[in-house]
Amino acid sequence: MLEIITGDKGKGKTKVLIEKVNNDVKVVAGSVVFIDNNNKHLYELSNRVNMINCSNYNIEALDMFIGFILGIISQDKNIEKIYIDNFTTIVYSDKTTVEEALDKVKAISDKYEIEFVICFATDVSTIPEKYTENIIAAL
Repeated sequence: MLEIITGDKGKGKTKVLIEKVNNDVKVVAGSVVFIDNNNKHLYELSNRVNMINCSNYNIEALDMFIGFILGIISQDKNIEKIYIDNFTTIVYSDKTTVEEALDKVKAISDKYEIEFVICFATDVSTIPEKYTENIIAAL
């Protein structure tokens, strides 16, 4: 499953994402991963959440990010949920489209039965129509 939190910069998307991860971790039996491009929210997350600062891994394009995600999954077969903050900053190069990025993450979600919650700074109108039903918050 893929869930999307979207909205303009500074509208409170990360706050919504952190509340969701901290509530979900209470009821999830498996592992929970939170991926961000900084450590700013480390102390706001439950200690049951595995936070990964991906800026330490020189991810420069969508395919590198997908390989990064697959590497995380290969090391922990119990992952139930992956939360990604600052998706546009982490994943995009000039050649990547929103639809391409969401398609690749959804394919991983379907194959490995892992729920992804993605938060990114974009107007809701830029979300491809086939993913509008996946939006859980548009700020």
